[in-house]
Amino acid sequence: MSLDFYWYPKCGTCRKAKKWLEEHNVDFNEIHIVENPPSKEELSSFYKKSGLELKKFFNTSGQKYRELGLKDKLATMSEEEMIELLSSDGMLIKRPIAVGEKGVTVGFKEEQYADNWKN
Repeated sequence: MSLDFYWYPKCGTCRKAKKWLEEHNVDFNEIHIVENPPSKEELSSFYKKSGLELKKFFNTSGQKYRELGLKDKLATMSEEEMIELLSSDGMLIKRPIAVGEKGVTVGFKEEQYADNWKN
């Protein structure tokens, strides 16, 4: 099983997730989320596959999120507008995102990784 692993190398949570994948011998394809953010189509697919609310894909602790005042704006935005916004800037996306046959995980929780990505 191979994963697409969207991450930001300066992000501590991303580094922990990458280390976990390496320690558990999970085959993954590293994708720098800022240099190569997922497209609208990819984000839409991740969202549907994840079963999560679209709001969970936003990096709510990020500077860009605060600068744009998204806390108040998301409630009135359509799914299409949210996906458009996310695809426009990798720094707005909560990371890491791991995408594989078994689904999609957003962020890093060790037990969630074990359930989804352990060989």
